[in-house]
Amino acid sequence: MYPVIRPLLTFLLGLTCVSALFAQGEPNLAAKPEPRPDQIYWHQTFSAQAKKGGIDLLFLGDSITQCWTYEGKELWARRYAPLKAANFGIGSDRTEHVLWRVQNGTLDGVQPKVLVLLIGTNNIKRDTAPQIAEGVGAIIGEIRARLPKTKILLLALFPRAETPDDWRRRKVAEVNTHLARFDDGRNVFFLDLGPRFLRADDTLSKGVMHDFLHLTSEGYQIWADAMDEKLSRLLK
Repeated sequence: MYPVIRPLLTFLLGLTCVSALFAQGEPNLAAKPEPRPDQIYWHQTFSAQAKKGGIDLLFLGDSITQCWTYEGKELWARRYAPLKAANFGIGSDRTEHVLWRVQNGTLDGVQPKVLVLLIGTNNIKRDTAPQIAEGVGAIIGEIRARLPKTKILLLALFPRAETPDDWRRRKVAEVNTHLARFDDGRNVFFLDLGPRFLRADDTLSKGVMHDFLHLTSEGYQIWADAMDEKLSRLLK
């Protein structure tokens, strides 16, 4: 038990530090598990898929992850399907929704080598950066408790909005500063792909993100290429 308990205690200490960044007594909706009745079909579908096993690489997140099955479909078929990959992304999910899913069957029966986690951009408008980080940390804690042998590749939130002076871009950068602290070099590995999506002047193009949030097929190619080296090492 000790090899499992020690990294969990280390992680919980880091999560405590993040939680202390905002005022005590303030409710944090980002870290409170919340179901989405309108998306129960997908939750049940993914839970059933997990119970069948046979998944070595699992992607978990919101619509940016989900759309691998649309804009990124051909690339997924070539690059990830052969790796026994599964996509458990649900559009419009926030951290609290993924937290609820993890606690209620999404990971039951599955033992992936690597889980790619990208979540939190839908919390940007409502929650503070530390609150979003605490929500992501709660998800990581639940994953670690259920899948102690799985490596978590925690992706920084992707840049959004066309220009670097947009408040959403600045908020994303702030969130990522907190998320980076979850990297322990052993079980959780933080990776920031953000600069790869940007032009030289730090603007986003519609060729990469058609609405300056969701990726085009070109954007998914950038994601895959930028993540390839790190993912390959973790899958070994």
